[in-house]
Amino acid sequence: MNAVRYGSALRKLATVLAIAIFALCLVAAITGVSLAFYYTPSSTDAYSSIAYINDRVTNGWLIRSLHNITGNGLIAVSLVQIVVMFFGRHLLGSWIVGWISGIFLTLSAIGLGWTAMNLEWSQLGYWRLKIELSIIESIPAIGNFLRQLLLGGDALGTISLEHLFTIHSYLLSAVALVLSLVHLVSMVFDSLVPVELPSDPASSDPQPLE
Repeated sequence: MNAVRYGSALRKLATVLAIAIFALCLVAAITGVSLAFYYTPSSTDAYSSIAYINDRVTNGWLIRSLHNITGNGLIAVSLVQIVVMFFGRHLLGSWIVGWISGIFLTLSAIGLGWTAMNLEWSQLGYWRLKIELSIIESIPAIGNFLRQLLLGGDALGTISLEHLFTIHSYLLSAVALVLSLVHLVSMVFDSLVPVELPSDPASSDPQPLE
């Protein structure tokens, strides 16, 4: 009975976390679209456009702060969800779908956070990106391809920033939204399946010998 209660509590917690993840994705997407109206993915204008958002746009600082908080919160909650699902593991199809979508959602959230750090195009971000690209290039087989995909040329510049902006705003954002919806549906469906009481052979009465 305790095992049933434990499993049921984990499934309820996983459903609540899935709702939180989907809500964070929606808020991050809405605030991201709002910021995109004023952000300029250019090596000469990116930093000044962010300063314009913070100082000149009405509630721009609040929208940007909310976007950053929801992005970081998405990573944190997704990691917690993986731990919860690991301890509540079982072989229902919906749980497996939720497990796989949760893992890829966490990776997408980390990718969103990484690309977002470089969109500000500050001095710190510029040199950090150069180091990170060198590390990416050292990955066997696909390292050079990934570096060219992110860099867009032989040197960091406007094309590189446009690539990062496209990956962040369109590719990873769309993937995260779809995965968060799939994850939520799988968790809701899983919560509707009754928890079966495991059989306990020790509790059965022994049969008398004839």
